[in-house]
Amino acid sequence: MEKINAIQQFFKLLYVKLFGINDTSQRIALGFGLGVFLGNFPGTGPIAALFLAWVLRLNRAAALLGALLTNTWISFITFILSVRIGSWIMKTSWQDISQDWSRFLKDFHWGHLLKLSVLKVIFPIIAGYVVVSMLIGFIAYFIILGIFTYKNRVIRRKYE
Repeated sequence: MEKINAIQQFFKLLYVKLFGINDTSQRIALGFGLGVFLGNFPGTGPIAALFLAWVLRLNRAAALLGALLTNTWISFITFILSVRIGSWIMKTSWQDISQDWSRFLKDFHWGHLLKLSVLKVIFPIIAGYVVVSMLIGFIAYFIILGIFTYKNRVIRRKYE
């Protein structure tokens, strides 16, 4: 019961933080989607989300929140999807990519990054992460935009 209360409190706090932002629905949803994209994409995260939201004039708080929510906790799922999708895009076997990636991480050395065989592994994974991260970012954008649109409709009806 205590865990359920903690989860409810987390979502309540998330709701208050996200919907307490004073900005347009579009900019909030775009900022959140950008944050989710960058939070999921390896090597980027909250700092990149804040910077790009600032450059693109999107809502920085929503971008930061999106990046923090997706930064590491979905990485196992997205890694598997990214390997499979990237392998499909590059027309290679995902099992080979997965095994080569495991070997690369096990015997990691900075000098190995320039070898052609490593690039055969990294490019499919990056391509997969781009596709998966964009998909998750678009889904997050449309969910947040839908929630804001619904919320604004309810508020308008209340005052009519």
